[in-house]
Amino acid sequence: MAMTNAEKQASYRQRRIKEGDGERLQTVISLPAKRALERLARHAGVTQAAMLERLILNEQQRVTAGMDGDVYRAYLGEPVTA
Repeated sequence: MAMTNAEKQASYRQRRIKEGDGERLQTVISLPAKRALERLARHAGVTQAAMLERLILNEQQRVTAGMDGDVYRAYLGEPVTA
C-alpha cells in the first residue's frame, strides 16, 4: 500500500531527526514575513527551509564577525574566564 503525502513527510522529518542533521522548528510568523520568505526562496531557487537557514547563518556570521574571544564564547553560551 502506497504512503500518503503526509506519511511521506512524517517519515522524512523523522529520518532527518534520527540522522542528526535536522531539528524540527514549528512557529507562527506574520503574513508579510511569510510572503517575503516565499519570494526570497523562489527568487533564489531554493526551498523556504533552505532560505531560512541561509538567512539565519548569514546574520550570525555578520553579528559575530567583530567579536573577540571572550565575547564570542559568551555568545556561544560557554563560560568566560576573567
